Amino acid sequence: MGFMALAGFLFCLLNTIARSLAQDLDPFQTQFLRYLAGLVVLLPFMMRTGLAAWRPHDLKGQGWRGLVHTAGLLMWFWALPHVPLADMTAIGFTGPIFIMAGAVLFLGEPMVRARWIAAAFGFVGVGIVVAPQFTGTGGGTWTLVMLASAPLFAASFLITKALTRRDRPEVIVAWQAITVSVFTLPFALAGWTWPTAGQWGWFLLTGLLGSAGHWCLTEAFRLTDMSATQPVKFIDMVWASFLGWVVFAEVPATTTFAGAAVIFAATTWIARREARAR
Repeated sequence: MGFMALAGFLFCLLNTIARSLAQDLDPFQTQFLRYLAGLVVLLPFMMRTGLAAWRPHDLKGQGWRGLVHTAGLLMWFWALPHVPLADMTAIGFTGPIFIMAGAVLFLGEPMVRARWIAAAFGFVGVGIVVAPQFTGTGGGTWTLVMLASAPLFAASFLITKALTRRDRPEVIVAWQAITVSVFTLPFALAGWTWPTAGQWGWFLLTGLLGSAGHWCLTEAFRLTDMSATQPVKFIDMVWASFLGWVVFAEVPATTTFAGAAVIFAATTWIARREARAR
């Protein structure tokens, strides 16, 4: 849970910087350079220990994980400049719901009624967050685009959980940076603009934050059941609301906190129930 809390803080910092960069550069270029910078940050460690130590046991799985994660990132970064940080974080709380659904559909886990009750309440919470965005200004459309990335990220995390059985967290993070950089390059080239020296520095910082955040996330998945780590994600609302206020002068709506609370309650309830059942 500590690793998950730290990962949330690092990702909130990353999203703040990435959102600022995506307002000046093409969002797909921002996405590509963020993961390329993550690979650059890891290269010294890879060279020091030898590239053979970073060879995955399941290369096909790493490729699929990178492809699925890229699909989610394309929608996430496309909507990134248009969605407030707090709303972005609240949408991220739907991840555990999609993870539970994916475990039933793709991993053959039993269909437990309580899980679907939790999913239903979770989507009510999403509706509370999303509904006020439909004011005729187009904000609701971008919120839906970002929401569409949630099941893809959930699929990526399910693959990550499976990969931790054979590969170390740092190997998974490195190959995510490699595969996502390769898959997103064509989209980045379409709207390419050369960053300034200052922007290159910010991208290197996003690479450091992203690699550290994904390592903490993967380590949390390796150490315990995924459901046990999910309630900690609610702390992300604190970081996102504070950073959105300081950097972008955004004041989260009451409905954002209300919807996030409903999603959090549904996720926490099912996580505690699953723990007791086990």
